[in-house]
Amino acid sequence: MCGIVSIFAYDSRAQPVNRQELLRIRDRMKARGPDGCGDWYSPDGRVAFGHRRLAIIDLSASGAQPMKNEDGSLVVTFNGEIYNYRELRKGLEEKGYRFYSNSDTEVLLHLYAAKGAEMVHDLRGMYAFAIWDDRKKGLFLARDPFGIKPLYYADDGNTFRAASQVKALLAGGSVDTSPQPAGHVGFFLWGNVPEPFTLYRGIKSLPAGTALWVDQGGGKTFTSFCSIHEELVKSSSNPYSISQSEMRLQLREALLDSVRQHLVADVPVGVFLSSGLDSTTLVALSSELVSDQLHTVTLGFREYLGTCNDEVPLAELVASKYGTKHSTICVEKQDFHADLELLLDAMDQPSIDGVNSYFVSKAAVAANLKVAISGLGGDELFGSYPSFKQIPQLVKNVLPFACIPGLGKGFRFVSAPLLKHLTSHKYAGVLEYGGSYSGAYLLRRGMFMPWELCGLLDDEIVKEGWRELKTLHWLEQNIEGISSSHLKISALEMEWYMRNQLLRDTDWASMAHSLEIRVPLVDLDVLRTVLPMFCAAVPPGKQDMALTPENPLPEEVLNRGKSGFSVPVRDWLLDKEPCYALRSVRGWATKVYGELTK
Repeated sequence: MCGIVSIFAYDSRAQPVNRQELLRIRDRMKARGPDGCGDWYSPDGRVAFGHRRLAIIDLSASGAQPMKNEDGSLVVTFNGEIYNYRELRKGLEEKGYRFYSNSDTEVLLHLYAAKGAEMVHDLRGMYAFAIWDDRKKGLFLARDPFGIKPLYYADDGNTFRAASQVKALLAGGSVDTSPQPAGHVGFFLWGNVPEPFTLYRGIKSLPAGTALWVDQGGGKTFTSFCSIHEELVKSSSNPYSISQSEMRLQLREALLDSVRQHLVADVPVGVFLSSGLDSTTLVALSSELVSDQLHTVTLGFREYLGTCNDEVPLAELVASKYGTKHSTICVEKQDFHADLELLLDAMDQPSIDGVNSYFVSKAAVAANLKVAISGLGGDELFGSYPSFKQIPQLVKNVLPFACIPGLGKGFRFVSAPLLKHLTSHKYAGVLEYGGSYSGAYLLRRGMFMPWELCGLLDDEIVKEGWRELKTLHWLEQNIEGISSSHLKISALEMEWYMRNQLLRDTDWASMAHSLEIRVPLVDLDVLRTVLPMFCAAVPPGKQDMALTPENPLPEEVLNRGKSGFSVPVRDWLLDKEPCYALRSVRGWATKVYGELTK
């Protein structure tokens, strides 16, 4: 995993690339790539690339970036991993392309030379990259279908800039930092900043599954080459007939193949191990594939010892069963306070989550790991969040009242002042929002409700931000054409919560410790195998996933009820900052926002 930067001074009136600006942006991402750094400048000084390297595949100097092809007509800076690079390389060699490294980076160069923009359809992995095409005098950028790896860009009308982090672009000092209302409103609405927005007008996120071409006149062409929504629509409209035994066999083959791909590395790969079905299944499958002893890491908390939230005992039972080299790291309140400033500095955009990812990544590095596998994505795919049952039920119950004009707003207006003191503030909006999947999802995942925003931000920012976000419109777009209630919730959870919260937090929190995290359950091949199964008579669930390993999981794990991984942030804040902690996650959100907008 790495940090990348590209600058393209396309306008004739623009100054050539400021080398010090490039280095400021690049080196703001030092933690993303402590193993090396590089920069490249075009002969006319109008294009520049920078790179911070975390060496995972081809540890030699031949894998360093930015990397050029033989004649220098193509240059790439790349963040991520291409898991099928060996197969792609073999095909390219058969076409006559010569390789001078064993890296997946060089495969990108030759694949682009062979296929141009169509190259993205051949890639399996997590990635964000920029390629300078000197023959066409343009810049090609792409980001993986799920948005596992980030890529942000800024264009001031003269110069185009892109990098792996918002804070890196800010460090360059040449982007518009005026507030973007949609970003600020979006954070208080969701607890994260929804793509493509950031807190700044001058910086946007390249959407997941999107390629961008910037020509020599500054014209930008965006191409969506893979849409998770479209994958869900196709699956929803295709009836599927399969026996449960066939389903489990296909499921095992798909998961085993994904784990195999995600174990590809020239350094040891470990697994984050909790007591949940996702991570324990990945440990069991990984143990079938590795010849050396598998390394596992579990994060525990003093406050949870002996309670139902304690992940440690069952995780250690799993580690013992599969013979892993296991590390249990216990985090205490003083650890949180000691690292709080560093954590907030690493947080690239404000988020209410990521604390657990930050500390488990720190634990993995303490255990001498450079790569770790995470079970992220299993809940969204197999439908084990409460939202998969709660949202359809809420819509069914509220729908008859939704057609009564003014009822929802009237109930909310009268009840909100009272309910906020008695129970969840969200109950005031049940009749107004609960009659549609989009509104019900906002109630389920939202942090502050729309009617509360004016108490947090300036009225004009709220109005403009809500108008730009078009929240309910885009939520409806995400489920359009999907008939299955399960797949509707999957679409919302994957394209909102997983992408904007879980994947982004995993990225910044792991990169703060120079650790690469891989997510085998967030894989396009797995998605395409599993989605049609939800149209079968008996669709798969988490238990079906957990039954795929040859060496079965312990009964204690298989029979354990669903419990989300929690972190005692409220308790940790309570003694020092009671004004934040007493409001739990909303208080933590206020603190984070205040720190990141100073």
